[in-house]
Amino acid sequence: MNNKIVYTPGPTDVKENVRLARAKKTTNPDIDKDFFDFYKNTCEKIGRVIKTKNDVYVLSGEGILGLEAACSSLTEKGDRVLVIDNGIFGRGFADFVTMYGGEAVLFSKEHTKDIDIEELKAFLDKDNDFKYATIVHCDTPTGVLNDLSKICPLLKEYNILTVVDSVAAMVGEEIKVDDWKIDIALGGSQKAISAPAGLTIVSISEDAKKAIKNRKTNVIGFYCNLGIWENYYERKWFPYTMPISDIFGLDKAIDNILDEGIQEVLDRHEKIASATRRALKDYGLELFLEKGYSNTVTGIKVPENIGSLKLSNYMLENYNTLVATSLGEYKEIILRIGHMGENARIEKIINILNTIDISLKELGFDSKENLVKLFNKYYK
Repeated sequence: MNNKIVYTPGPTDVKENVRLARAKKTTNPDIDKDFFDFYKNTCEKIGRVIKTKNDVYVLSGEGILGLEAACSSLTEKGDRVLVIDNGIFGRGFADFVTMYGGEAVLFSKEHTKDIDIEELKAFLDKDNDFKYATIVHCDTPTGVLNDLSKICPLLKEYNILTVVDSVAAMVGEEIKVDDWKIDIALGGSQKAISAPAGLTIVSISEDAKKAIKNRKTNVIGFYCNLGIWENYYERKWFPYTMPISDIFGLDKAIDNILDEGIQEVLDRHEKIASATRRALKDYGLELFLEKGYSNTVTGIKVPENIGSLKLSNYMLENYNTLVATSLGEYKEIILRIGHMGENARIEKIINILNTIDISLKELGFDSKENLVKLFNKYYK
């Protein structure tokens, strides 16, 4: 199991220094005041990465926890919530909204392209009575990237709070939480941050805090209530025992990003993603998206006579390589290349492209091209 080559859009590869950080001797995070300082410092470093002075929290739970916690904390019975849907996870926010008694109003568009800001503006001109809106930065099943720099400021013009799922984009794609007026930004440790799965990152604005405080009813539940985190540092009190080893690992992963340089990390993702897409098209494969490509995930349409599940199973059985198809209605159609975090390294992308090339040809795909040579042609 440990010898598999894993190249999926999260969890991604984890550097040795991150694994070693998780092996450090731990203290009692509930009562050791030094750990409160360590935790707060980790959160502040994350704030530097995502460009915010808002409070940042690290929650014990995989990224989905953050999505539900945001909806649980903001939603009261009867609240109208705009769910911006151009992907499986975008549409999925509606489940969390209705679960907590809200009315989900979907702005649904094609899953093959990013949200058109003019179409959204025309919609909002007719209907803008929403408490908050949800938007996915990069919808992982297809890799579509939405332009938060236009969407979130537009929503705020109508006094609509913004909840952003940036789990599959954060660190691999630029995010400027404060400049783009994002009220709640959500990330996950296991994607482009390249730490082990199990932690959610949340930044929360003063407007979002006020909305939670001014609720007429209490938040349903405890674990998904973002309000319980306020003033944790001043009180030296965590809502629950923190997974200290996981946070040691996350802290080191953030240090790796800061040491490399935030812009350098973004540039690395962009170069690899661009060369990958161009190589795949020259090779004879079709990209799933028409536009709105992310630098963290590329979805390719596998020819029907092969199918994505057959291709992924073949790569695992014959080359011990684990790649991911997609979800839902795209499971048999799309193969996803997760060039994010530590997977967005030249030696790793070349290896996976070589395996895809060989496997496709062995399964009968007709291409006279070499996928790695094409990638090298465009990687500049």
